[in-house]
Amino acid sequence: MNLDSIFGIHEEALRLRARRSEVLASNLANADTPGYKARDFDFKAMLRGAVQQPVRMAATHAAHMRSDAGVVAPSQMAYRVPQQPSLDGNTVEPEREQVEFSANAMRYQVSLQFLDSRIKGLKLAIKGNG
Repeated sequence: MNLDSIFGIHEEALRLRARRSEVLASNLANADTPGYKARDFDFKAMLRGAVQQPVRMAATHAAHMRSDAGVVAPSQMAYRVPQQPSLDGNTVEPEREQVEFSANAMRYQVSLQFLDSRIKGLKLAIKGNG
């Protein structure tokens, strides 16, 4: 029995959703910072890449520079193009960020509920009650 086949892509989806929440929260926190550029990443593309297991460079020595630190590499982050940029150069649109944050949080909860139901089902199967 392979846990990846049981839980599917939801483990990686949770990691990406958590990281996206951090990015969106950072955007919201900097809504009044002059010159701040809102950032985001393409969740679907990142998840698709995680499922396809892309080939990554490996550091063979502790002093080697890491090319993709964290769940989302800085090179995979993009600047958001605002519909109405502010005069001070800030590209955060609080309403848009709040909508994105809420939708992301809801999808995070859905993944958690899915995993919870799968774990409960496994427990029942192991105990022999199901």
